[in-house]
Amino acid sequence: MGRSYILNYVHCVFGTKQRARLIKDSASLWAYIRGIARNRLFDLLAIGGTENHLHLLLSLPAGKHISELMRDIKANSSRHMRHSVPGFAWQDGYAAVSVSPSQLHVVKQYIANQPVHHRTRRFEDEYISLLQKAGIQFDRDQVFE
Repeated sequence: MGRSYILNYVHCVFGTKQRARLIKDSASLWAYIRGIARNRLFDLLAIGGTENHLHLLLSLPAGKHISELMRDIKANSSRHMRHSVPGFAWQDGYAAVSVSPSQLHVVKQYIANQPVHHRTRRFEDEYISLLQKAGIQFDRDQVFE
């Protein structure tokens, strides 16, 4: 076999530090993160969220580690946000869950509907539910430290 064929889709979720409602200009933040994706050579298939958290659906390129991409996204976007929101910071950590190609449309729609979704559900509840549905082991007392 002469070539390797790799396809990895990942749904990433992370919040602002202490879930503070600091994301007022989401369009600017999302555009900045799209720029990070272009510069780091990965595809950002969807982005969305609310004032206190962000969802990304990305295609993880061969040879890249999710931890490297998340470090770059969070560090650079928080630096960008601090220009207009002094003291802005993301929470430590993130959730990153693989997505089947057959479910991409479902995840994209879920991300697009974040503002509506969060009229009735808190981010903390959504995050715990995501971890549980993915079968990720976690300690509830340490999730939002």
